[in-house]
Amino acid sequence: MTTKSAPATSEPLKDLEEEPPSCPVSKHAQEDEEPPGSNLASFDIASFARIPRGTWNDWKWQFRNRITSIDQLARFIPLSDKEKLRLKLVTERYPLSITPYYLSLINPSDPHDPIKKQAVPSFREIALSSMGFEDPLEERKHSVVPGLVHRYPDRLVMVLTDICPMLCRHCTRKREWHDGGWVRSDEEIEAMLNYIRKTKAVRDVIISGGDPLTLSTDRLEGVIARLRQIEHVEIIRIGTRFPVVLPQRIDGELCAMLSKYGPIWLNTHFNHYREITLEAAAACDRLVRAGIVVNNQSVLLRGVNDTVKTQLKLCQGLLKIKVRPYYLFQCDEVQGTEHLRTPVRVGIKIIEGMRGHTSGLAIPTFVVDLPGGGGKIPLQPNYVLSQTEDELVARNYEGKIFTFHNPVLPAPAKLNRQNESAPRQTSYQLAFSL
Repeated sequence: MTTKSAPATSEPLKDLEEEPPSCPVSKHAQEDEEPPGSNLASFDIASFARIPRGTWNDWKWQFRNRITSIDQLARFIPLSDKEKLRLKLVTERYPLSITPYYLSLINPSDPHDPIKKQAVPSFREIALSSMGFEDPLEERKHSVVPGLVHRYPDRLVMVLTDICPMLCRHCTRKREWHDGGWVRSDEEIEAMLNYIRKTKAVRDVIISGGDPLTLSTDRLEGVIARLRQIEHVEIIRIGTRFPVVLPQRIDGELCAMLSKYGPIWLNTHFNHYREITLEAAAACDRLVRAGIVVNNQSVLLRGVNDTVKTQLKLCQGLLKIKVRPYYLFQCDEVQGTEHLRTPVRVGIKIIEGMRGHTSGLAIPTFVVDLPGGGGKIPLQPNYVLSQTEDELVARNYEGKIFTFHNPVLPAPAKLNRQNESAPRQTSYQLAFSL
């Protein structure tokens, strides 16, 4: 029997231009949480074409065959002996993990490939490691029980695991890589749920990691089902990069499960338009058809997506696959990521360059997550030149100046002192007196 090879679908969409370590699972995890490890044979990226399509599209096969060592990586990407030695030093502190699928998107002959920058270690991760913080957002400080980060009044984050299919080199939780792979125990999860049950102000719960989709569908459903039983929890969000780095995980079983517990919002993480492949588009389509709203949260990365052209192609491409560009994050001050960070002004200039040249739907909000647990703040170009109570002077995306006159508000109605009651007001007056 002949089989079709995989890379026929591992290409960017036609209308776009041409980018956890193998770690033990916690003793608390079920046996099927993380497939057992088995390494690929020695061949280059082009040899992925020999892998049968059924095997290639099996997300557990992809997970088992992650590239987790520099020696493995050197079979696919040319590395000198010096580079291998230096990168092995990096992985002693910051491990390596790349799925075969995501590796197939890399151009191995391009040293500046934007996909490669996100997945392949750089010696600068340790050379510049004195810069930044292990936990810049102070998540540990805001953890009310282990794994539950409560920073905003009405929402919180459940960190269920530190296992990911790929270890992104810009990861905010890079500090967790030191501890190997773990999954929260049932007792830990129940402690999180008990806190949520008692905290009536919480209406929005974000399930995160690591990547929570590394859990089995049954185990993930166990958490979601119990959350949905809490009356004051209105929205459940899932933060995952699986649609980008291992879209085969977004299968019918997962989508059917999620569809039972809406409203569920899924925030994913495309950083470059070359990540928008046919497989990724199909994964997002399955989610949307299951009633899951899909948003994208990019991170602004030096040499990856730090130009107006790249962001336009990325965000317009996302809309084509039914994904809303939601946030563009300034890269956090995380140790081991300084070489990927850009000045804040770069992000502001990108938003300014996009405004007026594409639909507002395609323009994300540029945000900085303030260190010390200060929370997210939006940063936008300054279009307002001056303002008074009467008027606003502003410039548009072309640099032209316009004056906008503010309406005059009616004076509040006075009480009828004789009758000690207020006179009847029109709906217009009432609206402005509130």
